Amino acid sequence: MKFLDKVKVYVRSGDGGAGAVSFRREKFIEFGGPDGGDGGRGGDVFIEAVSGLNTLIDYRYQQHYRAKIGMHGMGRNRTGAKGTDVTLKVPVGTQVFAEDEETLLADLTEVGQVFRVAAGGNGGFGNWQFKSSINQAPRRANPGLPGEELTIWLQLKLIADAGVVGLPNAGKSTFLASVTAARPKIADYPFTTLHPNLGVATVDGHEFVIADIPGLIEGAHEGVGIGDRFLGHVERTRVLLHLVSAVEDDVAGAYATVRRELELYDEGLIEKPEIVALSQADTVDDETRRDKLDALAEASGTKPLVLSAVTRHGLPDVLRRLRREIDGLADDAADQEAEDRRRFGGSLAEEDWRG
Repeated sequence: MKFLDKVKVYVRSGDGGAGAVSFRREKFIEFGGPDGGDGGRGGDVFIEAVSGLNTLIDYRYQQHYRAKIGMHGMGRNRTGAKGTDVTLKVPVGTQVFAEDEETLLADLTEVGQVFRVAAGGNGGFGNWQFKSSINQAPRRANPGLPGEELTIWLQLKLIADAGVVGLPNAGKSTFLASVTAARPKIADYPFTTLHPNLGVATVDGHEFVIADIPGLIEGAHEGVGIGDRFLGHVERTRVLLHLVSAVEDDVAGAYATVRRELELYDEGLIEKPEIVALSQADTVDDETRRDKLDALAEASGTKPLVLSAVTRHGLPDVLRRLRREIDGLADDAADQEAEDRRRFGGSLAEEDWRG
């Protein structure tokens, strides 16, 4: 299935049904009276976040959605049936924007969350609603109100616990394939990964979701390479795993390039907890590896981990570090929530290389 994270969709809710003009004509009822029923309400258009989806590709082939109109009222005070609703099912993490692509209408971050994007029109009144002491045989009824018609944008920002970033060919997809059941495309040329990939990693009996983000190069914020189109998916990750390939001649420069592009896209990204690792460490000798680790440590201000997805060296350490960071953030969030309720009343160190 192809990956698509932004689509334009036209929706229209149903018109309300018209009220009826009718009079009772029954034997032994001398005066009768108005008995025209009200029209039914038009169908609504909903957007629902569901599990099991990670792309908006379905809305590339069908972009117009219309709810049914309400049924018209009938005699004997029979109210018309409500029009059938339409529900657009989207992945968790989908944002709904107005046609201007700037006004956020809804952010669906949990499974089962539903947003009504277009309300159906109310049904019209039947003539029985207009009966009064001075007009006991009204011959008027209301038409139904029209439904809402609008164009919206659906934009997906994947929700993952950890996001893997780095230059092209830094070993991000190989890492994801080594620690999860995901099978991203892997090749020895730049920009092999053309869209984000998700995988579930398991360490010490705990599971968490990892997102592999397409590689960044200098000028990505201006559209160079793949650009920063997919960086929106990093916004929802809790922790960043920054891979710098040992193949790079200037590992410090490679690290700085990615950090700069993250900052130019959104300063909030560089404030996220970051784990730095020297990847593809099996491709260089011991002396070169030590030199590059020192350079990377100086550039990042932290002690990098060493890993090789091919030999699986360092993978458990990286996963444990990621898990500890994720758990720590979850504990902090729980403590903050408990504090808010109290106040307001509710609501791994690097190992030596062993070839």
